[in-house]
Amino acid sequence: MGKPYLHAHHRFKNGKDHCYWSIVEKVRGPHGQWIQRPILYLGEINDSQKAAWIKTIAVFDADAQAFTQLALFPLQRELPAELTDAVQVRLSEFSLHRPRQWGACWVACLLWQQLQLDAFWSQRLAASREGTDWKTLLQVLTIYRLLDPGSEWRLHRQWWASTALDELLGLPLPVLDKDCLYRTLDKLLPHRDALFQHLRGRWQDLFGVTFDVLLYDLTSTYFESDPPFPEGDPRRFGYSRDKRPDCVQVVIALIVTPEGYPLAYEVLPGNTSDKTTLPAFLAQIEKLYGQARRIWVMDRGIPTEAALAVLRASDPPVQYLVGTPKGRLTKLEADLLKLPWQEARPQVRVKLLPQEQELYVFIESADRLQKERAIRLRKLRELLTRLRQLQQRKQPLRHDELLLALGQAKEQAGRVFALLDLHWPADPAADARAFSFRLRRARYRVWRRREGRYLLRTNLTAADPKVLWEYYLQLVAIEAAFKLLKDDLSLRPIYHQKASRVAAHIFVAFLAYCLSATLRGHLRKLAGGLTSRAVLEKFATIQMVDAHFPTTDGRELVFRRYTQPEKDQKILLAQLGWELPAQPPPRITAHGGLAEPLG
Repeated sequence: MGKPYLHAHHRFKNGKDHCYWSIVEKVRGPHGQWIQRPILYLGEINDSQKAAWIKTIAVFDADAQAFTQLALFPLQRELPAELTDAVQVRLSEFSLHRPRQWGACWVACLLWQQLQLDAFWSQRLAASREGTDWKTLLQVLTIYRLLDPGSEWRLHRQWWASTALDELLGLPLPVLDKDCLYRTLDKLLPHRDALFQHLRGRWQDLFGVTFDVLLYDLTSTYFESDPPFPEGDPRRFGYSRDKRPDCVQVVIALIVTPEGYPLAYEVLPGNTSDKTTLPAFLAQIEKLYGQARRIWVMDRGIPTEAALAVLRASDPPVQYLVGTPKGRLTKLEADLLKLPWQEARPQVRVKLLPQEQELYVFIESADRLQKERAIRLRKLRELLTRLRQLQQRKQPLRHDELLLALGQAKEQAGRVFALLDLHWPADPAADARAFSFRLRRARYRVWRRREGRYLLRTNLTAADPKVLWEYYLQLVAIEAAFKLLKDDLSLRPIYHQKASRVAAHIFVAFLAYCLSATLRGHLRKLAGGLTSRAVLEKFATIQMVDAHFPTTDGRELVFRRYTQPEKDQKILLAQLGWELPAQPPPRITAHGGLAEPLG
């Protein structure tokens, strides 16, 4: 930022000169020219000595703790004799104080209001006898998780003072206590199911969402804590999707719509098998939303044969579309080879294989085939290059060095490593550079034949194959939800030591994801390429600053203003139909301190 300075804007109207003041800075333009960039707009300060032209402004008087009407004049102008409520301002002696983030906080508060979460929590989180506003503290925790996630201690000590949430939420700056933040977490879990039902109504009202297709998947998140834990604690060692098998974890099961709107989630013990979770979750959704003909889209590792049989036998039957393990493709490959290909959509063709009450759909995507083949070839070339480098080493290679190098090569190559057959000297003392390798051609042909191809199974036997393929592609919505929870909202790692606060931490992350999904829903209609994170970062550049002006009577006039939005921010606001709130009224107080208004 360049050095700010005052700039006067004159407007002549009805023969009168009106003077409006702004704080501006000079910045370099795209072609090296200097451009005047407005930072804060202060409004009109009277620049006339005629009482008939004088405009008064509402100013909060910190000494009287009330709003009063004052006429403001620059120091160069004498006060009209007939005016009693007027003050002269030393414009040249202004100073800027406490710049803090305002724009993204305002967007988050607006999303909170659109989901009507203030009304929802007002009925469930009443203020304490000491006056602690639990619902507002929950809003602070959620916005913090959405914008700049971290620990409750960091929120209390650093982040809160760097934002304008005190102004937006009406909380005094020093009121945020870390113990109150932790106690807020203790009050949330009993209202989880009620929140799920509330959100379902909001998704319908805001975006017209239907719930006839639901996506279900699981992920895990790990902890920085030391076992053992008490009996019944969900933190357990298990299969880690975060590649952290050294840490305990919990499993999170999530249900979202194809557009990414979350409906429900469950926290399960860290050693839970994916295959055991489906029946309980189906019962929970039925309990919350009643029985209906829904289509469940799931990955191949979730449903068992017994679970699918139960779905088919239920009344009404639960419809599903799931991926299948590769072993089933091996069993059905001979039957599938006999069937003709059908065009489902451009670049996608299918084969349909009816089996009793189910339909197997074998799908080939040309785009996916190209992508998978390019990945395989790249990794295979890198692996072959690395092995040839080991063979051509100038210095002798010991047996243990070869094993270590092969382990590193296998980690980088992944499943491609299984395409090679390696042989090395039986004598551990021999020069290991004599090892050899060759391509496993039979396995290579099978791999090549299956690239870009998927086998799905469903009990939607009369459905259009094109629709089935589109349903299955929608699983990327739940993968995107997990990515956002873990990366943008920093769900992992979890540092809480109490099991109840672990669950509450996930609850707050879920609420933050709901705000992000709401913003994404607005953007989907306007700019499909924009993400929620990009918009929040764009609005985060709008700051709030306090501009202090000393007056001739020893007091200070304080303009609390958010900075002027840039052109791209104005375009976004117009497209979304949002209007920035009015700037707060100025305040006048004794020099050296500024009291907050009551109420």
